[in-house]
Amino acid sequence: MPKQKSHSSSKKRFRVTGTGKFIRNRAFKKHILTKKAPKRKRQLRKSVVVSASDQKRLRKLLPYK
Repeated sequence: MPKQKSHSSSKKRFRVTGTGKFIRNRAFKKHILTKKAPKRKRQLRKSVVVSASDQKRLRKLLPYK
């Protein structure tokens, strides 16, 4: 059986925690920041754990992480 390939764009977007959960960065922080409140921009800096339904999908995309 040949090795599976990891999904290249997913490798760049997600990290794995010590317990095996996936972490992602939040969206909406790249541009058009003038109309967003400082509190909102500050909260967008923090990374967040991927939802449980998407964790299963990521396991298939990143089999070796």
